[in-house]
Parts: sequence; structure tokens; C-alpha cells
Amino acid sequence: MLATRIRNWKSVALTTAAVLVGLAAPVVTTTPAAATTTAYDSTYYKNAVGKTGTTLKSSLHTIISANVSKISYSAVWDALKVTDQDPNNSSNVILLYSGVSRSKSLNGGDVGDWNREHVWAKSHGDFGEVTGPGTDLHHLRPADVQVNSIRGNLDFDNGGSTVTNGGGSTVDSDSFAPRTADRGDVARMILYMAVRYDGGDGFADLEPNEKVGNGSNPYMGKLSVLKAWNEADPPSAFEEKRNQVIYDTYQHNRNPFIDHPEWVEAIW
Repeated sequence: MLATRIRNWKSVALTTAAVLVGLAAPVVTTTPAAATTTAYDSTYYKNAVGKTGTTLKSSLHTIISANVSKISYSAVWDALKVTDQDPNNSSNVILLYSGVSRSKSLNGGDVGDWNREHVWAKSHGDFGEVTGPGTDLHHLRPADVQVNSIRGNLDFDNGGSTVTNGGGSTVDSDSFAPRTADRGDVARMILYMAVRYDGGDGFADLEPNEKVGNGSNPYMGKLSVLKAWNEADPPSAFEEKRNQVIYDTYQHNRNPFIDHPEWVEAIW
């Protein structure tokens, strides 16, 4: 079990300020994202705590790149059946984007199946399905075959038309937006990839930017939208458990933005 989570997310506070004559109208304020667990701050994250900006990003890169166990792309099938297991039905997985619970046995490429979605599109940096970024469980999720095809390699942004059977996801010609409940997950996965793969290990230097239509360039946008999604959709118990399973059982590294979503703002 994770340590007791500290919830300090996106709360609405009404404040009244005294002025020279009377009182001002209530002001809506927000509280920045804060840690969901500090269980690893004195061990795993000890060299990152207290840092900001490029120094924090560099420290986190070193931490999450050390002593990582990599798996093959074929092994991802079975791993996702564990990392994304439906907490209410152990025979199923929960699909990204649509939120549907589907049988673990329906993995494949046919209509009605689920397949392996690269949230950081594998064409953005051209890393394909190679062991490393192409098999990193922190951004690989089960998704409905047709919904996955609609997302394709599109960047992320708000707006668009409703995706059929997409759970509320939307799409237009150059961008995709997951359903509201998955937007923070997507943001934290994208930003994990940007910290994990910095160009120093034979792969492209992955970075978020403010564009859509990035094509095969090693960029993913839009950063401002991803930051807003991180704030609006805090890490869920499902996301936190998934992070823990990947750490304990598979790769032995963590997504720091699930443990410390406030580090998104501290870096970017």
C-alpha cells in the first residue's frame, strides 16, 4: 500500500477582502498541485527534493533512468494485464481514453479488441517498438483498437468532435483530447517521457512544446494544455497503484509526476 496520500488539489476557496467601503465580492482561488505521496522522498527522490527547473529535471532523469529493467514489446501484453487490471473485475483491464472495462483475453488487432497504445506516439522521435521508449510501461496503456486508431499519432489539445465509443474523448485534424478522467494521466505520461529520454541513451531527446502537428519530430504538444490537465485531473488511486506495480514488479522506476504532480510546474 502507498503511504497515506496527501490531497491538496484544485480546491475552491471563497475569500472576502475588506476594502475602504464595504466588502469585495468573493474571489475564486486555486491551490497548486501537491504531493500524493512522500513515501520515497528520503530514499528514491532524495537527490531531487527541494530542486526546481532544469536542475530538478536533470536530477529526476538520473533517478528514473538508473537500474531500470526493460521488457520486450511482446512482454508488454502480459504486463498491461497486470498494471491496468480492473480493480472491480480481475478478468478485465481498463482501457485508456474510453474508460471501458474489457476482457484481458481480447487483446489483438481486431474490432472489439484492445491493443498497446503508445501515449507518446512512437513516430514522434521515430523510436518505434524498440526496447526502451517503445516498451516503457509508463506510457503504454491498453486502448480500444478503433479509438487508438483515431488518436493515431496526434498531439494533445482541447477541442474537436466526439470520438465514437471514446468515452467523451474528442478529435480534430491535428489533435486529440482524452476523456476528462484520463487527461491528467496523459499529461503525466507525456512529461515522464520528456524527462526519461533526453537524448543521452541513443534515442531522441523527447520534449514537450506548444505546437500540434509535430509529425516525426521528437516533440509533443501542447505543453500549456498538458499542464492544465495535470492540475485539473489529479492522480487517481488507479494511476498510483499502476505506478507502484511498475516500480515493484517490472521496470523498478517510478513516474515522478504521479508522486509529485507539483513538479510539473516546478520544471515547466
